[in-house]
Amino acid sequence: EAKAEKTGEDVDFQRRLGTGAALVELGTSPTRAEVADVVAQYQADPQVAYVVPDRLNKPTAVTPNDTEYAKQWDLFESTAGMNVPAAWDTTTGTGVTVAVIDTGYVTHSDLAANIVGGYDFISDTAVSVDGNGRDSNPADPGDWYNDNECGQGIPASSSSWHGTHVAGTIAAATNNGKGVAGIAYGAKISPVRVLGKCGGYDSDIIDAITWASGGTVSGVPANTNVAKVINMSLGGGGACSSATQSAITGAVNRGTTVVVAAGNENQNVSNSSPANCNNVISVAATNRAGSRASYSNYGSLVDISAPGGETRTSTAGGILSTLNSGTKTPSSENYAYYQGTSMATPHVAGLAALVKSANSALTPAQIESAIKTNARALPGTCSGGCGAGLADAAKTVQAVKGGTSTGTTFSSTTAVAIPDNGAAVESPISVTGRSGNAPSALQVGVDITHTYRGDLVIDLVAPDGSAYRLKSAASDSADDVKTTYTVNASSESANGTWKLRVQDTAAQDTGTLNSWKLTF
Repeated sequence: EAKAEKTGEDVDFQRRLGTGAALVELGTSPTRAEVADVVAQYQADPQVAYVVPDRLNKPTAVTPNDTEYAKQWDLFESTAGMNVPAAWDTTTGTGVTVAVIDTGYVTHSDLAANIVGGYDFISDTAVSVDGNGRDSNPADPGDWYNDNECGQGIPASSSSWHGTHVAGTIAAATNNGKGVAGIAYGAKISPVRVLGKCGGYDSDIIDAITWASGGTVSGVPANTNVAKVINMSLGGGGACSSATQSAITGAVNRGTTVVVAAGNENQNVSNSSPANCNNVISVAATNRAGSRASYSNYGSLVDISAPGGETRTSTAGGILSTLNSGTKTPSSENYAYYQGTSMATPHVAGLAALVKSANSALTPAQIESAIKTNARALPGTCSGGCGAGLADAAKTVQAVKGGTSTGTTFSSTTAVAIPDNGAAVESPISVTGRSGNAPSALQVGVDITHTYRGDLVIDLVAPDGSAYRLKSAASDSADDVKTTYTVNASSESANGTWKLRVQDTAAQDTGTLNSWKLTF
């Protein structure tokens, strides 16, 4: 009543909350100024501990209702799961297509809604076993074989439906009341068939990488479902060939992240291709205890680890996903536990899809960096090298999402002399009181006087030491740099010491960094 009298506003006591706080209503549709007036009166009262708005909250992601979700320890268990559910509050992978370069796709109702067009790249009919060579139908007819059919001493094997299992981990339909949940269930899967009876040839895989990422392959129609992420749960022995590396480099240059299985030979990944190629994310497998799986390859070329399962002591220690019950040709759909770096890889491909969906501006290199930087230490053991640690979906997605722009400015007005043709100088700004990451459109205002600005190289240095090039040296004889640059700093923590680094790279001209500012 006292506050209402002082402010002239309609202030009504509603009730006491369980904490003792008083809930107060300010009538119908008060203006911002009226609210501010009442809040100021309460803040000025020494008997009032705090005054805060009664904010409206909205639903966030809940535990999926998929019937087999409880068996997917790899997604949610605190010990060695990938912390996926907490990432779904931010993104589910919407807008991203993942190409699964594998055995193709056998129809499964828990995947069908997320399947888009792919291609069958198998040229050799002995390998394709579908009666023809390349075509637009990536259906998996089965990859079974008899004793010795794939090499002397190699025993017979039933059809694996490998590509369908991989695809389910990435993007099985979720919250549909059946089956399993996919890591990036808002994403789409493009099945690209390269593996058939006894495996698949480099030449087909190379064309598949090129086509999936939007490149041109002679005799094959243009891809209308270009993938921003490629999953390759496949491999062979030996060095990365120049031909394969060329295809991977082309895909990455087109903006596609390439995720590859480290291999299952319990050996150094340097002996397994394409996991030993450059510009890929090479994935090792961990078990339910968070240790390197006994079969998983290892070594300095491994980038990251993810749940791949281990079924030696318990089938439930494997990775459950979509499959088919047919031992040779397709039969009824089902679900099964598999183990392997083939199962670990789609965990990271799914995470890459979440990251790309959360921040579409990120390059493949930035996506890889984010996944590695935000990994957590393996809860178990690893001999030989397991990369940056265990991938953490929620932490990674939060890091790349970035903060929102608020217009808050931090500045430095301390002048710094720029020596002629000398060492770089730095000016710091301490940012505090922010939450989360910097925005994707961080404004960097620069005021430099200089008699030949073409000599100058200017970088923004983030708190973790990452440098963002604002200006390179050029043949520009004009004076001064007085402008504002925009930087996508969404992968950087907002709080900390930011620096502007300036270097004069040629003789005969000098200048001064007068001031600079960061506007969040």
